[in-house]
Amino acid sequence: MRENNWKKLLRAAGVRALHAFCQTALGVIGTTAAIEKVDWIAVLSASALAAVISMLKSITIGVPEVSGDE
Repeated sequence: MRENNWKKLLRAAGVRALHAFCQTALGVIGTTAAIEKVDWIAVLSASALAAVISMLKSITIGVPEVSGDE
C-alpha cells in the first residue's frame, strides 16, 4: 500500500474510532438513571476500548472510503 493510501486509511480509521468513542459514551451515559450517578471512569474506559477496537478493525479489514481509491 502506498504511503498516501496509509494516510487516508489512518484518517478514515481515526474518524470511525472517534465516532465509536462518542457513540459508546452516549450509550453508557444513557443507561444511568441520573446524570450525577454516571460512573465517568466506566464511560471513558468503555469508550476508549470501543475506539481501539474500531481502529484495529479498520486497519486490518480496511474502510470502504479508502478501499475504492486503489
